[in-house]
Amino acid sequence: MPQGTTAPRANVFKVAAIQMASGPNITGNLDEARRLIAKAAEEGARLVVLPEFFAIMGMAEQDKIAIREQPGQGPIQSFLSETARQHRIWLVGGSIPLAASAPGKVLNSCLVFDEQGKQVARYDKIHLFNLELGNERYDEAKTIEPGNQVVVVDSPFGRIGLAVCYDLRFPELFRAMKEVDIIVLPAAFTETTGKMHWEVLVRARAVENLAYVIAAAQGGYHVNGRETHGNSMIVGPWGRVLDRLPRGSGVVLAEVNSSYQSSLRASLPALTHRVLF
Repeated sequence: MPQGTTAPRANVFKVAAIQMASGPNITGNLDEARRLIAKAAEEGARLVVLPEFFAIMGMAEQDKIAIREQPGQGPIQSFLSETARQHRIWLVGGSIPLAASAPGKVLNSCLVFDEQGKQVARYDKIHLFNLELGNERYDEAKTIEPGNQVVVVDSPFGRIGLAVCYDLRFPELFRAMKEVDIIVLPAAFTETTGKMHWEVLVRARAVENLAYVIAAAQGGYHVNGRETHGNSMIVGPWGRVLDRLPRGSGVVLAEVNSSYQSSLRASLPALTHRVLF
């Protein structure tokens, strides 16, 4: 469902994806996010996207339950609101743990704040990651309650579709967004799956939707022993990678050109040719 307010779309503007290798120390993670957001803003980014669970990658999966916040209150949400307002940017807060209906679980929630620090959208991750491969075991359903609503927000930059990490594998989610100009994808892809699947899936979502994709990932070795793939990237609507960062903390920056995007959609009107079954 569309959220936020409709405004004339900017023609050419900069966007940024933040890459981190977060750990269990929330204060340290927020300080690192603050530094990288400031760098992105200084370089002219007007829309900035943080990675999945940027504020905590705990030693155990249950750690995020202990620091879950109620919607609209808590230090992580305050940080996002204040930082967006300080830099006068639209900030996509990666994802954070919000209280779920089940006492032993959280919602993996992606929050969007406008340049005044107002929360204008919230998306709860729908698809929950499960992997049993070699020594790797992940089962997000043990600690996360899935969302059930597709979310698109109207912004000065066009219509923005929200997705998180494992959602990337399900193209029907992006089709359900209808026509979006930008897709944001906070993520923490494992190295095992990411090295084979990450880039091809990110670029595919851009091509099939003729949309810009801002994919902000966790990237590197974490204190808990986990290795995430990184390769945060911004991809244009023709599938070209405009900028990327293979590993470590940093900023990925690129220019969005809405006139170029419109010309591509006029030349290849695939979005109008969709037949839904």
